[in-house]
Amino acid sequence: MSAVSSASQPVPRWLAVPSDPNGLVPAVWPESAVRDEHGVLEIGGVAVTELRERFGTPLYVLDEDAVRQTARRTLDAFRAAAALRGAQARVYYAGKAFLSTEVVRWVTEEGLAVDVCSVGELAVALAAGADPARLGFHGNNKSEAELERAVEAGVGSIVIDSFIELERLAAIVERRGATQAVLVRVNSGVHAETHDFLATAHEDQKFGFTLTDAGAAVARIREVPGLRFVGLHCHIGSQIFGTAGFEESAARVVELHAELLAGGEIPVLNLGGGFGIAYTAADDPTPIEHLATGIADAVARECAVRGIPMPNLAFEPGRAIVGRAGVTLYQVGTTKPVALGDDLTRLYVSVDGGMSDNPRTALYGAQYSARIASRTSDAVPQLSRVVGKHCESGDIVVDHEYLPADIAPGDLLAVPATGAYCFSLSSNYNWMPRPPVVAVRQGSARVIVRGETIDDLLARDAAAPAQGTTGEGNE
Repeated sequence: MSAVSSASQPVPRWLAVPSDPNGLVPAVWPESAVRDEHGVLEIGGVAVTELRERFGTPLYVLDEDAVRQTARRTLDAFRAAAALRGAQARVYYAGKAFLSTEVVRWVTEEGLAVDVCSVGELAVALAAGADPARLGFHGNNKSEAELERAVEAGVGSIVIDSFIELERLAAIVERRGATQAVLVRVNSGVHAETHDFLATAHEDQKFGFTLTDAGAAVARIREVPGLRFVGLHCHIGSQIFGTAGFEESAARVVELHAELLAGGEIPVLNLGGGFGIAYTAADDPTPIEHLATGIADAVARECAVRGIPMPNLAFEPGRAIVGRAGVTLYQVGTTKPVALGDDLTRLYVSVDGGMSDNPRTALYGAQYSARIASRTSDAVPQLSRVVGKHCESGDIVVDHEYLPADIAPGDLLAVPATGAYCFSLSSNYNWMPRPPVVAVRQGSARVIVRGETIDDLLARDAAAPAQGTTGEGNE
């Protein structure tokens, strides 16, 4: 399970003093992250000092090859595991982790389908040229307009989340004379070993049908000529290590699947995503090949017990595809030692971003790592906390870390594993413009999402006077 801290522990048990505070933990950083002969961090063959000069900070950096390689590896793993059991597998990239037209192109070129959960995400996927038939549409409160647009676009499948939504969609397909493939989202009752806000299969939450109610939803779908029931969907949470939760959830959902086969064929079982990544040296995520094998074995075993054919499988990883590929760059502004007692001091390192570009620490208590990126240091490791510049005491980027004691204003600081849910959850709190997203590959860098300027922010203020150009950091 991902490292979790306690407010009563100045130094959490999982945090070890590093032998080298300049070292890069391999599982946390993109494979391309290395230091050059001057100690400057390179990502995708590009020095971070060059990135700062060209694009400014804060800056989201995304390693294109890392995204592509992980997408291929994930698809290969699930296809191979399913094939050994006589089934096929489809992998959807969960766009909520991070979505742009470039990323959609990367993952679709590597063979993945795409999962969207709003009309905006659908628009991005379509603008990127994604095949609508290889899109899945999620969400617990899809409006009539969103469902209409999804049917109009020819979205491959819509995941039904409630009886009200079901009737909305039934009316749309009847009016349009269309046929729409749908899945039914169910809550298996399995609790993921993760933060309560990240666990999504327990009963007391907003997503999906209970196992008891799902049968009635499927029966109603089968009554509607324009709706084609293709399978069940279940997602037990996010940032999950190990296969035990997936296996137990699969057992419960396969039981329902077997009961529903009496009413007709069910070609697909979608078991969602939620596969964890390493954010700190204490994290030990399960290799995707082991996950694929364990989950496919569990489904095959449950089907064999019930004497039913194994359905084709579908999965929806997002963080696992893009998370490790991302690194956020900041510039240090101030440092401040704070005595904690018992001869213990924590160094507060303030950077030029914060909870507006990465709210996960404040929102979930997420843990991250950090390293000085513009140089190496021979100074001793110092207990540190990386904080942002927002007017909030909870504005923490990295809660617990050891950084070289001589870290100083002007140093570049890199925070790895920020490819997922950082840009997606970013905000303009304190009127901070969102940073650009830059893709790096084989020694070159380019903007794939333009950063905001103060003028952009003022342009949305209807009462503000027209502004000149004041933005920087986007080529």
